[in-house]
Amino acid sequence: MNGADMLCDVLLVNGVDVCFANPGTSEMHFVAALDRKPQMRCVLGLSEGVVTGAADGYARMADKPAATLLHTGPGLANGLANLHNARRARTPMVNVVGDHASYHLQYDAPLTSDIEGLARPMSHWVGRISGPADVRARTEEAYTESLMRRGVSTMILPADAAWGEVAPETLSPVTLPARPSICANALSAAAKALRGGKRAVIILAGRALRANALETVGRISAATGAALFSQTSDRTERGAGRVAARPVPYNVDQAVATLREFEVAICVGGKQPVGFFAYPGKPSTMLQPGCEIIELAGHENDLAEALGALAEEIGVRKDAPFVPNRFTQREIVAPTGDLNADSISIAVARALPENAIICEESITSGGRLTALAPGLTPHDHIPLTGGAIGEGIPLAVGAGVACPDRKIIALQADGSGMYTVQGLWTQARENLDVVTVVFANRAYAILQGEMRNVGVNDFGRNARRMLDLDAPDLDWCSLARGMGVEAARAETIEQFTDLFDAAVSRKGPFLIEARM
Repeated sequence: MNGADMLCDVLLVNGVDVCFANPGTSEMHFVAALDRKPQMRCVLGLSEGVVTGAADGYARMADKPAATLLHTGPGLANGLANLHNARRARTPMVNVVGDHASYHLQYDAPLTSDIEGLARPMSHWVGRISGPADVRARTEEAYTESLMRRGVSTMILPADAAWGEVAPETLSPVTLPARPSICANALSAAAKALRGGKRAVIILAGRALRANALETVGRISAATGAALFSQTSDRTERGAGRVAARPVPYNVDQAVATLREFEVAICVGGKQPVGFFAYPGKPSTMLQPGCEIIELAGHENDLAEALGALAEEIGVRKDAPFVPNRFTQREIVAPTGDLNADSISIAVARALPENAIICEESITSGGRLTALAPGLTPHDHIPLTGGAIGEGIPLAVGAGVACPDRKIIALQADGSGMYTVQGLWTQARENLDVVTVVFANRAYAILQGEMRNVGVNDFGRNARRMLDLDAPDLDWCSLARGMGVEAARAETIEQFTDLFDAAVSRKGPFLIEARM
């Protein structure tokens, strides 16, 4: 038995039974160990951005970490953008990054790099295995930290630690410590604010946007009149019968106007809303300067439990009434007119299957889906969290692996989709039930909007060359078919509706290129 075998066994005994991988020479002993563990599902990604993004999507839906296998520092570096998104989503993940044998590092071979330095900015925990005897303890630590910190653990595996012999041991699952309690002063302050008649808003993030937590906060809202808002989070359980929290707008002016009335904000799962970017003459924070901010609970807390404690503190019973979303999906009329973001979102909403998972990386193309979502059949929404583009297709891969019996709808912008288009190949190889909708507007439309936000409304040749995706146009149908995914193009909303309706009624990966 070697160190790589021990690593696999520790992962498996703790329920980590999926490994998204793009290995290299230094990881071959770990690959051989994986081959001896048929209970570990190994999923190959053709780029490290697919690997890390898929592990993010998997953990968001499975509520447990996956492992990744990456090749030395450059392999890790290729996956850093989606590790940033996972870090912002507070996604549990165990990255295994292979490195040269410890005695070989002194010779500065071509792939030698500062792996710790690369890993730290995008990880919540970083550790290096010192040798075969250290494998069990380090792997257990990486796993524990990924769950307790709700985040990314990156563990460096030198080749000689992987191939070195270890004695077999009887393994058992790690016993996780209890989650920290919320601050009694913050609980008292939040309860006092809600009872005091001030215009209050409860701003939710993270696991506060799961159905059970939303139901509790819905009861609090019904009893106190507090408004409910949400920030971009790892996963939101939306739809009819659940409680809706209105998203804080992305646009700074809209966000400030929307939140202007509130005198007190209770934050659950995150901090106060801030702008994605700074703009001349505009604020960085969205709440009014005089608004009292109470941070009731953070990602490290049990957020459903925190909301339950708040309800109890203000005397809201567990069977108190709340206002569930009304089912309105059947009232949606088939869209007509131009093929655009609004009409596409209506077609998607109208045909959304029950218990679907929406993976969204289409900020400028979301259309009316967010507004329609509360009245649709219950579903999950997992968005781009950290703003690093190129995660939509990999998120769908991970969600499809985690939930093979659920339909995955990937709403994908065309520019960002090209960052990790290789994920379509993994969808085909794993026969994942994913419908990918590409909003083919042939532009970085989000950046065109940002140019206007800083006061530039007329784009010259150089700006257009950097913001347009034409000359030549991307052919998404050919790209998809080249990777084994069946595809079709829609140039009218009627064509799109027919294609989408057919795609959700069948199994397996399918891509629709919506030429807007």
